[in-house]
Amino acid sequence: MSTVNNSSHQSDNSFASSEISLPRPIRFWLMLLFNIPSIICSFCLILHIIIDRIQRYALQNHTILLILVFGLPIQLMDINFYLVFFQYGSVQPSKPFICLLRWLADYGFYIGGILLMAWLAIERHILIFHNRLVANQRGRFYFHYLPLIIILTYIFLFYSIVIFFLPCQNTYDYLVPVCGASPCYQTYGILGMWEFIVNTTTPIFLEGIGSISLVVRVQWQKQRLNKSTQWRKQRRMTIQLCLISSLNLILNLPIYLIPLAHLCGLPPEYGIQAELYFFFLGYFVIFLFPFASLCQFPKLRKIIIMKIFNMISKRSRHTAVVAPIMKDMQMDRLA
Repeated sequence: MSTVNNSSHQSDNSFASSEISLPRPIRFWLMLLFNIPSIICSFCLILHIIIDRIQRYALQNHTILLILVFGLPIQLMDINFYLVFFQYGSVQPSKPFICLLRWLADYGFYIGGILLMAWLAIERHILIFHNRLVANQRGRFYFHYLPLIIILTYIFLFYSIVIFFLPCQNTYDYLVPVCGASPCYQTYGILGMWEFIVNTTTPIFLEGIGSISLVVRVQWQKQRLNKSTQWRKQRRMTIQLCLISSLNLILNLPIYLIPLAHLCGLPPEYGIQAELYFFFLGYFVIFLFPFASLCQFPKLRKIIIMKIFNMISKRSRHTAVVAPIMKDMQMDRLA
């Protein structure tokens, strides 16, 4: 995961050419071992929402579905390029188009996920406390579908234009992760500052405020709705939002607080290593998001757990059957 390199980093060449001190083999296995089950969980959730008619029409699942879809290019493309980099020590293949694709995933899809998470926190207030707004087709369009359409259109247009069509010269460094992670649009006019404030920092703070206020409002209403079907549904949505928001805030907020501190006067050389570590940890938002989303789908969670236990039990039975057969074969040979 990458983020905005603001003007304080432009004079700091060590930032663009550095990596965290954690050895590459350890990072390789961490990303590989987390990415594989995360991809499996993502596809299980996506297929469950799409195939199950009830889940497909449930409004609270649409934003979750889009965030999962936005995470797939990072999981399937960007992280695999990262793993190849750890093996060869350089970006492979070392071509500008590969760097542009990775920037599209690292910036466009990742930051698109941040914007969708902010909307998720706001949308939960509408679905729980103002559900009359989405009780009819017109209300669902204006208060549910239209915001999603605006976010998707904005992300697609903004990052397609600034990455592929902006008339500025990119510099590609194939010997550092993500080609140096410095698209030229970040120093082109006010685009870098716009991305830092509008696309990342503001949505993260809005998500935090929306999540905390939702928990407070739900607790106030808990006594009146306790032990009811409506309360159980609200509780699942609230728990899911708390898990997702906690994950996002803990891992993403420091990434943008350090550049903000640089803008406020902190010397550029301070916090470089910490920022690089948080860049790396930002991938774990993608890895852990599908598992945090599972709490909204108890039936799917039970199915996955049963499948895992069945696989383990079948393997243990197979091992138990093979062992006596091998022993009998050895005894026959001795006889």
